Amino acid sequence: MKRILGVMMLVLVLSSCATREAYTNAIRDEWNLTDASKMKGVQFYTSDYIELVRQKSEGVKTTESDGSLVKSENTTSDRIIIPARTKCIFDSYGENGEIIIRFEPGAGRVLRFAMKENTTLDKYYFVAVWKNGKGLVEYGNEEYEATAASARAYLVVKLQKWKKEKRKDRVVRGMKV
Repeated sequence: MKRILGVMMLVLVLSSCATREAYTNAIRDEWNLTDASKMKGVQFYTSDYIELVRQKSEGVKTTESDGSLVKSENTTSDRIIIPARTKCIFDSYGENGEIIIRFEPGAGRVLRFAMKENTTLDKYYFVAVWKNGKGLVEYGNEEYEATAASARAYLVVKLQKWKKEKRKDRVVRGMKV
């Protein structure tokens, strides 16, 4: 029982050393993450929930044998949900300096993150073409609409600060004549 308690305390202490912070240019510069090979070793996370929706509707209007008019509609929707704190990895850099992030294997299954223009915020936010509260984005070579809440999502990294200190103490007793 004492071992289990000791292991749990150790895990708690070690996990509390890491903090999640927004990925910024200051972090990029401090850790020298300027080329793609270094970025591929960084574990990224999403700060907020991202939801992508694609709907397809088909409608048919016909007349039944008894003369009644029938309108039939079929709607299919495809939703991709990326919860907050989802792990993701660097894929590549975009043409305008945005960071392209991969969430799962497959062709085109990436999202773009970039700094917002005309703001002092240094975070890399989710990028989409925003119109009327919905963002158009391509994911998996299909076009989706991102919900308005998805605009708040930005990239996060986990920072661990380890400090190792060696110390050697010696008590001097002094000398007697």
